[in-house]
Amino acid sequence: MDNDLGQRLKSIRVAHALSQRQLARQSGVANATISQIEAGKLNPTVSMLKRVLDGFPIGLGEFFGDEFEVRDRIFFRAGDLTEIADGGVSYRQLGANLANRAIQLIHERYQPGSGTGQHAITHDGEECGIVLSGRLEVTVGEQSEVLQKGDAYYFKSSRPHQFRNPGNEPCELISACTPPTF
Repeated sequence: MDNDLGQRLKSIRVAHALSQRQLARQSGVANATISQIEAGKLNPTVSMLKRVLDGFPIGLGEFFGDEFEVRDRIFFRAGDLTEIADGGVSYRQLGANLANRAIQLIHERYQPGSGTGQHAITHDGEECGIVLSGRLEVTVGEQSEVLQKGDAYYFKSSRPHQFRNPGNEPCELISACTPPTF
């Protein structure tokens, strides 16, 4: 379990002057689930964490970001990317604080069998991605397709969507979202 994630969620909730019950009502996530996440007893899927954060609302990038990042930075080394996921899914975002930015660029990695969770994700904007290796099942609304190296996707993010690695090897891709609302 990631206690840092739970502590971060609690500090943001307290900063927004919300009780766990109020956040549960605003996000549509059970109060017990929020309590377990904050206590470090439950490691949420990406989709679950996104649903909780929609109750504030803030994006995953802002949640995991460092608010003191230099705004005019041009170059980033591999170690400078900000991890904004946990568990079998890795999202390494270019830049930590995307407030007032127009695009969100993410290096994604899904371990075999991992995905964004059982609940579809929705957010403002558009997103696209290109698979670099492995296989990725992308579901947008009622449409689903398994993509392989070199395949790509592009859709309006307001449509419910999910990602899952159905393969036996890790899947790696580069994705972008504009505006950075994920």
